[in-house]
Amino acid sequence: MLKEVIIVEGKSDIQRIQQAIDADCIATEGFTLRKGVIEQIRVAYEKRGIIILTDPDTAGERIRRVLTKKFPNAQHAFVPRNEAFANDDIGIEQASPESIRRALSVLHTETIDSSNEFTMADLVSHGLSGFPNSAELRAAIGAKLGIGYGNGKQFLYRLNHYGITRAAYETAVQSIINKQL
Repeated sequence: MLKEVIIVEGKSDIQRIQQAIDADCIATEGFTLRKGVIEQIRVAYEKRGIIILTDPDTAGERIRRVLTKKFPNAQHAFVPRNEAFANDDIGIEQASPESIRRALSVLHTETIDSSNEFTMADLVSHGLSGFPNSAELRAAIGAKLGIGYGNGKQFLYRLNHYGITRAAYETAVQSIINKQL
């Protein structure tokens, strides 16, 4: 059984998580984040730690941001968008158990202070911003690094706030670029 409690958006997400791993989960029940749900999450956060695993969509990112403010030492896991899409829907409940296990194997804790290791020039020089296929490249490299998909600004934030090293970034970039050649 996983020590930490996984925070997801809904009951279907919990069912899918339990197909992938033995873990306790709490569903936010969407963006409303009722007081009782926040209290459940707070108790889990203080006693066992939490892993935020929200849907790779706009609503999931909004929920992640709110929870991160309330629980700054929470760990984060990301299922890549292309692995969480099925039946014309995107979400954790659409992800395979393998995708969920992979996401949970690469956890990050957001830091308040930026490492300032990466700049927008890094993204541009590797084609991750300002080019027709930049979104596709960011998605692939974000999946490799375990930081999920984001637009250029979000991606840069995650690189600098989730403890990504220059070496890990360069390795991910090279592996994705070599695949495309």
